[in-house]
Amino acid sequence: MKSALSLKGIIASLALGAFALQATAQVDEKIDVNKLPVEEAKLAYAPEVPPRIERRKPARVKVHLETKELKKRLADGVEYTFWTFGGTVPGPMIRIREGDYVDFTLANHPTSKMPHNIDLHAVTGQGGGAEGSFTAPGHSSTFSFRALKAGLYIYHCATAPVGMHIANGMYGMILVEPEKGLPKVDREFQVVQSEFYTKGKHGQKGLQPFDMDKAVKEQADYVVFNGSVGAMTGDNSIKAKVGETVRLFVGNGGPNLISSFHVIGEIFDNVYQDGGTKITQNNVQTTLVPAGGSSIVEFKLDTAANLILVDHSIFRAFNKGALGMLKVEGPHRPEIYTGKTVDAIYLPEGSAIQSMPQEAKAAPKAETFEQRMKAGKTVYTSSCAACHQVNGQGIPGAFPPLAKADFLMADRKRAIRTVVHGLEGKITVNGADYDGIMPALGLDNEDIANVLTYITNSWGNKGPMITPKEVQAERKK
Repeated sequence: MKSALSLKGIIASLALGAFALQATAQVDEKIDVNKLPVEEAKLAYAPEVPPRIERRKPARVKVHLETKELKKRLADGVEYTFWTFGGTVPGPMIRIREGDYVDFTLANHPTSKMPHNIDLHAVTGQGGGAEGSFTAPGHSSTFSFRALKAGLYIYHCATAPVGMHIANGMYGMILVEPEKGLPKVDREFQVVQSEFYTKGKHGQKGLQPFDMDKAVKEQADYVVFNGSVGAMTGDNSIKAKVGETVRLFVGNGGPNLISSFHVIGEIFDNVYQDGGTKITQNNVQTTLVPAGGSSIVEFKLDTAANLILVDHSIFRAFNKGALGMLKVEGPHRPEIYTGKTVDAIYLPEGSAIQSMPQEAKAAPKAETFEQRMKAGKTVYTSSCAACHQVNGQGIPGAFPPLAKADFLMADRKRAIRTVVHGLEGKITVNGADYDGIMPALGLDNEDIANVLTYITNSWGNKGPMITPKEVQAERKK
């Protein structure tokens, strides 16, 4: 009886094996890799995205990527030895099509001190390609894979210790477009969040080595977009126009933290959660992007604005670097957003609130120095103290001090223009570097004259009284 059962089992196993082989053969028959058209993959470096794939049939795609260990800027005055794909952090974005057959070559630069490999989350197979790409310095490795599933995927180094290789910058994204492609939009950008763990505290100058203890405890010194503090602000801001539709490919290299991705001043029309190819939600404020995961968000730009990209775990944005800007050029549409139209005095004791529409009634005028100081303190408390603090001391690494501030006091006209028009980009205040964004506050000439008179004559500062006439002259510039 046992022999009979064993024989039946063997026959069943053989039949099952034959079915499996047949199924594999059917998959293989769908593609003859030797007859596919051959093309080189087009790679793009953040925040740019490779061009949309217009072909509707698979190809044999060649991807060449180099690993290299480089000393580069992490923040102003702070350097770090990054381990990179393609010489950048994040590594270049790869764009292929569902059904493509990919020949992937990984070269490890001879100057590297470590072996590297690549785990592409888009790969079905051992280690996502890590097993076939383990490469010593001065060598190259090639493996091939079939892109079976469309989606937006992270890739990263998976050489031990894996966390250290990722923490040093070895990650990027690969987009496998659906057979019919994604819907067309006007602009596409990539945003990859990650964190860094340094021996020195946030902002400490010089070359900073990796700190394994902080990494294990998940105590990040920097949380950034596209590899460094300020990589998406100032001159590096991304740009679009009113009326355009924007698609952001958002990745999270980790190695540890989940991102709460948000764009201040926008709502995501569509979210492809977890980097899939199906719209899973509409009208979304903030979407979670796990470490080693991704999301695709789309939104139409309805009015001119400077939209701020953040990780809404908010201290990461304003204190650790997870901050970017999308400058939307074009007409302001007051039917969507007006900006400030009323400046009201609030009297909590129950007295009437005096409402002063800015277009109809000017702010009370101050004539003397003492009057400007008193009025300026009121403006400062309501408009400035939240960032620069009550006594003008600022917040280290985030908001510069106004107390005894050399940058502020060195150029009176520049100080006026800063309050009138706002300021972004790198500045140095009392020997410390700041690279952030101060928006225009929408104050009228009288308020600006008053608040600057107060600031430039408080906390150790000593300057002349500033007048509305001076403010108007700088506003015209």
